[in-house]
Amino acid sequence: MATFPAIQASYPVEKTSQPNVRTVELGDGYQHRIMFGLIDNQTVKIFNLQWVNLSEADADTIETFLYARANDQASFDFTPPEEASSMKFICKTWRKTIPYPTYATIRATFEQVFEP
Repeated sequence: MATFPAIQASYPVEKTSQPNVRTVELGDGYQHRIMFGLIDNQTVKIFNLQWVNLSEADADTIETFLYARANDQASFDFTPPEEASSMKFICKTWRKTIPYPTYATIRATFEQVFEP
């Protein structure tokens, strides 16, 4: 299992919680909603992260890591800012901007996955 490089994300960090709810539509507009999955795995957390004004070397480290995970389709361990423990994530999307020479900004979306 790979661990994300020890490069701290910049603030602000955006966290979205997405409960895994199944809804059954009944007659006359009634709905029955139930949580789906194991108790600990019912709410997926999605983090929109950014690393601002990184050195080109740190930006390359992050990008190389994310490309490797995209190629092997493996999840990775990461401890989000202000969270007590690490979680498993995948990253489907990231982008790099170079605002001025030798510095870069990376923005990425980390989606929590539940694996053994």
